[in-house]
Amino acid sequence: MSETIGTGPLARQVAVVTGAAGGLGSAICRRLANAGAAVVVGFRRDEAAAASLVASLASGPHMATRVDVTDSGALGRMAAQLADRYGSIDILVNCAGTTRFVPHADLDGLDDSLIDEIFRTNWRGPFATIRALTPLLAKEPGGLVVNISSVAAVTGVGSNVAYCASKAALNAMTISLARALAPAVRVVSVSPGLVDTEFVKGLDENWRREQASRTVLGRLASPEDVADAVFAVATSLRYSTGCIIPVDGGRPLS
Repeated sequence: MSETIGTGPLARQVAVVTGAAGGLGSAICRRLANAGAAVVVGFRRDEAAAASLVASLASGPHMATRVDVTDSGALGRMAAQLADRYGSIDILVNCAGTTRFVPHADLDGLDDSLIDEIFRTNWRGPFATIRALTPLLAKEPGGLVVNISSVAAVTGVGSNVAYCASKAALNAMTISLARALAPAVRVVSVSPGLVDTEFVKGLDENWRREQASRTVLGRLASPEDVADAVFAVATSLRYSTGCIIPVDGGRPLS
């Protein structure tokens, strides 16, 4: 990479974040940029939000790129774009995801099209992104993939049954690919509890309080809590791979 990027523990590293225009993804982008990384803000729809995020990041050769993680052709084109600009990448954060609230007992409400959409985005999307970017991640020592999972993978409590299953499948993929891609690329899952994004803050206040009360630390996760975990995996936990790192406030204990 010919451009000089910022200073910090991730200086001269390139980080790609999918689903970056949302509240969680944008917090991760800011944390990595503040640590010196050049950040690629991957977005699907909200170009204005992605452009605003890039403009707000600490100095560096950041960029926004539209990419649909369910479109392998688009992922291949993104990989070629990144190869031309940066030569290689160091960190991939798979943050793109989708869900919809369906009561777990409402089996008919969880229709086939929603199930397919959830697994296409939450499992196949991260796999296809890793598949497209592994040649760039493996070019230099120390490539890292961080999959953003969920405590729902363990508790079975989440927005719907398919969402819980998709995150459990994502964790299984993390373990499998950590073995398959070692030693060139580490693969780790960061597994939050309910994250207090702007979307969640817009939900029923009594429901939010109830969710917080079910967490032994007495509050919901913040986007920054999750971003700090991603940063830790990239900087301090360099001997960790194939593991699931909880950022859930002890929710499974309650």
